[in-house]
Amino acid sequence: MMAEISENELEKRLSLYQVFLKLYEHHSSFLDEILQLENLPQSPFTGLQACYLQGIVDDSAVYVITNLCEGKTQRLLQPQHIWTIGRDRTSGIYVCDQRVSRRHAAIQYIKDANHSGFYLVDLSSTNGTFVNGEPVYRPIKLQDGDHLRLGTMTFSFYTNSTPPQILPRVAVELLMQLVTHKSGNQGAINSNSFGKKTSLNENYDQTLEALRELPILNIQEIAVSLTQKQQSEILDDFFSKQIPGNTIT
Repeated sequence: MMAEISENELEKRLSLYQVFLKLYEHHSSFLDEILQLENLPQSPFTGLQACYLQGIVDDSAVYVITNLCEGKTQRLLQPQHIWTIGRDRTSGIYVCDQRVSRRHAAIQYIKDANHSGFYLVDLSSTNGTFVNGEPVYRPIKLQDGDHLRLGTMTFSFYTNSTPPQILPRVAVELLMQLVTHKSGNQGAINSNSFGKKTSLNENYDQTLEALRELPILNIQEIAVSLTQKQQSEILDDFFSKQIPGNTIT
């Protein structure tokens, strides 16, 4: 009886294998298309951590930032600008994945007059290296937003070597709100330790003193750029919003 069950189970598995083999022979890209689904960005609702690797080029150094190493974000500098990826613990980027070869691939930064950038190289891996679903047979220059797959491990690549953008200054009204949030006590600016309401000039002086603690501000520039009328209007509007029903005298 047991022998018959084992034989039937073996026949079922063999039949299933033959069906899969025929399907794959006639649709050779079928499995690749399934694996490409792993390259889609992870949804924030899945509870899975999205893996990434970012190449950074600035005036002082070239390095990568990644969370492939045990899920912890790290900044990795390498004097030769070569970051190896693999299951071997001596790899620059060590990943614990059985489908990843011990020395699977490498990312190299090449500085050239016409072709500077980060390049991906497959190191004769067992399960292959893919960029946007295409197998890598030779060094390929990576572009910002590329999806990489090493074995069954997938992650996104980002890079930007352009100078940082200079953002406009923050409005004075918003800076005053930052002071209130920083203090953690909305009434601290509006009243003294005895609960006595302070004058407009005293409020203004206290606000400037609090603003001086924020390293991002040039407080002298703010003070000089405002007229007395503008100071009064801003402070009157600011303090009236922070404590409802409070009247500045």
